[in-house]
Amino acid sequence: MGKTNQTYDVIILGGGAGGMFAAIVAAKKGKKVLVLEKSNKVGKKILMSGGGRCNFTNQFTAPKNFLSKNSHFCKSALSQYTAEDFINMVQSHDIDYETRKHGQLFCVNSAKDIVEMLVNECESYRVKILTHASTSTIDYLEGKKVYKLNTNIETKKDSYSLELSSSSLIVATGALSVPTLGGSGFGYDIAKQFKLEVTELQAGLVPFMFSDSMKDFCASLSGVSHEVDVTCNEKTFSEDILFTHRGLSGPVILQISNYWRLGDSVKINLLPQKIASDFIKEIKINSPKQLLKSILAPLMPRALVTELEILLWNDLRSKPIGEWSNIQIEKIGNLLNNWTLKPAATEGYRTAEVTLGGVNTDFVSSKTMEVKHQKGLYFIGEVLDVTGHLGGFNFQWAWASAYVAGNDV
Repeated sequence: MGKTNQTYDVIILGGGAGGMFAAIVAAKKGKKVLVLEKSNKVGKKILMSGGGRCNFTNQFTAPKNFLSKNSHFCKSALSQYTAEDFINMVQSHDIDYETRKHGQLFCVNSAKDIVEMLVNECESYRVKILTHASTSTIDYLEGKKVYKLNTNIETKKDSYSLELSSSSLIVATGALSVPTLGGSGFGYDIAKQFKLEVTELQAGLVPFMFSDSMKDFCASLSGVSHEVDVTCNEKTFSEDILFTHRGLSGPVILQISNYWRLGDSVKINLLPQKIASDFIKEIKINSPKQLLKSILAPLMPRALVTELEILLWNDLRSKPIGEWSNIQIEKIGNLLNNWTLKPAATEGYRTAEVTLGGVNTDFVSSKTMEVKHQKGLYFIGEVLDVTGHLGGFNFQWAWASAYVAGNDV
């Protein structure tokens, strides 16, 4: 079958959160919009997010919740389209949602509610969505000021090629995280083609793995969680840690992974509410016959206390605390408040929720997401060097960056 030529005002690469939202915003202005999604359906990452409930924004969204080489870049978009704006949209579609700790907002029923809302809005404003669409070439015709795309549609039933044209092209391809849900470096390839720099990339919001004896320690505690403080490179988060058969996970580890680099150590405070040595010395005076294990048992999971005992004070395990010297107590107390571990690696992009780094924001307008030296070309969402903390911030960046781009085309 020969190529079919089609012309649009706006073509959007990627049918995820940012891509669909940009399509809605542009189409509301009367633009003729096409969304190209390479997988078999739109919104796959939305469906998987938040344990299937989609943590779609955070009511406390602020620039300090984002990492970028240019910490000011996210400010304009976040102020133009706020968490409250998206919440209003969710409410207008009668989607039940709940606020959890730290200002995180989740669907009560299912992440499908968010995908359906976006798809329904796209349909209302006549956005065309093509799935199974892989784009092989993108060219810019300087004289005509149009983008030309060669795109192949391949389904089990059908296979055909399209030659597409548009005056605006929005790259909403996401990044490298979770390749099984469509993560790829396609957006970076487009950036490089149009002479934009891409910063160093790294898996973010991702569990740690260990190769030494810590791997066995973690595996023996697989499934156990405990609230801790974790510090790395002068950044501290307080949340649950989760031991896994490969290492450490849980919200606090995902958060700190954004600040960790290969070779760095992390400090874990297992008793964030107490100065451990002072607390134990007090017990030594008041209940000298107690073992350290029984002193710690009310403060952390029993299984964790048992494993820590073997690891940290095995030779003192049967000695009542009254027989410990203050120096011994201070040593163990310090370990409980400053347990220092060196991860061998992260689990990588396979399980990472985001990709750190991306298209260098120096090349992009913070007000519109348009490339400064390339008219009509926009980058939005995760493909840019803007990464949010865990807790709905990356979705809010998708909505906000999509809004300003969709408004500008």
